[in-house]
Amino acid sequence: MLEEAIPEHLVQERTRPVSTPPNHEPALPAYGARFPQRTKDLVMAIMGAQFSSASDDDGSAISKLMGHINCSLDRLRPSFWELASVTDNSGAYNIAVIAYWPNKMLHSEWAASSNFQQWWDELNAEDERHGWFLEVFFPTIERFETVFSDNEIPEGAAHMREGMSGPIKQHLYFGSMRDRLPVAQTDALIGETGRIPNKPAGDTSRRRLRVRGRQNLTVIRSGQDWSDTDPKERKLYLETMHPVLIKGMEFLRDHGDQVGCYSCRFMDVVDPVSHKVDKDKTFGLAYFDELNSLERWSKQHKTHLDIFGGLLQYAKVLDGNMALRLFHEVLVLTPEQQWFEYIGCHEKTGMLVSSTDI
Repeated sequence: MLEEAIPEHLVQERTRPVSTPPNHEPALPAYGARFPQRTKDLVMAIMGAQFSSASDDDGSAISKLMGHINCSLDRLRPSFWELASVTDNSGAYNIAVIAYWPNKMLHSEWAASSNFQQWWDELNAEDERHGWFLEVFFPTIERFETVFSDNEIPEGAAHMREGMSGPIKQHLYFGSMRDRLPVAQTDALIGETGRIPNKPAGDTSRRRLRVRGRQNLTVIRSGQDWSDTDPKERKLYLETMHPVLIKGMEFLRDHGDQVGCYSCRFMDVVDPVSHKVDKDKTFGLAYFDELNSLERWSKQHKTHLDIFGGLLQYAKVLDGNMALRLFHEVLVLTPEQQWFEYIGCHEKTGMLVSSTDI
């Protein structure tokens, strides 16, 4: 029996249409995280450092960030965090902590009690030998959705779940992402669209810059974990799925302005002790001007059609018995649910590319 993706307590009388095909039964199962009914909002924070190259990273930046994460009461620490890194298309090496809190209040208390906020506010771009970036999202629960190919091993915000759904109906059709979002029952989620500049004007490498939030900015974190695959499936993944995925992420990174994508980082999950990229886990972290732009790329662009078709073929070869785990989480945010701040980062970092007045 298929479940509805939207939990019962978030169901509203719908004024916006759904895209679910009649009698739809997904070819592959998917599951959604179920959060406690008392959950009103969540926090996802990306706290990172940027270096000219990976060889410039001596580990002290992440040690500093981890010191703040661990220097507080247990109840205030993030419910889940992991490290991830990427070398961007400007050649800069970025390493970040991705951390989650179950509500905005706890995150604020942590930032104060750990002295993170004071430390961050006192950073001076002129004095730092590398860049820092802080991107924080505060979605209310109706502006957040998750989907997983596995209902046992959580990722991201699902570490704060109360449970998991059974197999959901709203999956494996174009438009299913919108149909899983509670807010989309009554809101068209129109964003601030228009031409995305290729880069902002002016030098940003020695400056602290805030970037304003945008109405219905859409954030997607979409990951894959092949650490438990056997040699046959691992070979199949690395030779068929992974190259196609990289191609899609590189298109969004290099040409995202063509499809309403401000930023795309295809990140490797990093071992928290050795800082080595050996976890067999990656994720794409992308920011779109609105949900419709993400949907349009997903439905119409060859790079995503190749990813989607490749997944179906991959599952067919394995007769649906995949050890590969896939997930995504999507946030559609109001301006006040976003915080972007960059200290000494290059001009194409994250949402800096959205600014034309630098």
